[in-house]
Amino acid sequence: MDLHSHEVLSFDCYGTLIDWESGILAALGPVLAAHDVHLSDAGVLELYAEIEPKAQAGPFVRYREVLRKVMRGLGDRLGFSPSPSEMDRLADSIGSWRPFPDSVEALRTLGRTFRLAVITNMDDDLFALSATHLNVNFEWVITSEQSRSYKPSLSNFRLAFEKIGVGREKLLHVAQSVYHDIVPARALGLHTVWVNRRAGKEDSGATPKASGQPGLEVPDLATLASIVESRSRREGKS
Repeated sequence: MDLHSHEVLSFDCYGTLIDWESGILAALGPVLAAHDVHLSDAGVLELYAEIEPKAQAGPFVRYREVLRKVMRGLGDRLGFSPSPSEMDRLADSIGSWRPFPDSVEALRTLGRTFRLAVITNMDDDLFALSATHLNVNFEWVITSEQSRSYKPSLSNFRLAFEKIGVGREKLLHVAQSVYHDIVPARALGLHTVWVNRRAGKEDSGATPKASGQPGLEVPDLATLASIVESRSRREGKS
């Protein structure tokens, strides 16, 4: 795949740019401890991956409400009743979720060659909290609140096509989740890069398992930025 034949890079955010698994565990840890629930980190993330898609099914609700449903589902499965403040713990913690160590610098590097977009399963206001940590200019931000659907729905990507306005052959989608991003993007004919941040780990974390074939696999965003930068130097673009 010729990366430089593309004009726009679109990114999934949570799991790709923002370390959402650490954020989820940090938010849920005190809640589970308060209810005397003892479960491994892998077990917590696996349960999250099972409950979240069910919480997103049916009539659309904003992601803040999805996270309340997730907390309620965790309580049902683990035998406790979340308090009102605990019901909001996940959504209220999003502003403290941090980027992966390579995200900010890699985005700056990639932004010198491409125009940047985000396609995220997030509310507008909650993504705005994360955007302050990423400190990069995304020309387009497409959220689930705007599309009124959640990836892997194709609607999120179709809205992105409308807003970004370039041919699909010029848009390259970069994501960690095969389930949420690689499979639907490929179904719509997009080129994709899989940022396999869980390489070497047996479990699939907070993301449901899925099988898909990306155009390129990298272990992190820094690797993708390095590939692009090296090519740009060779072509005298830097």
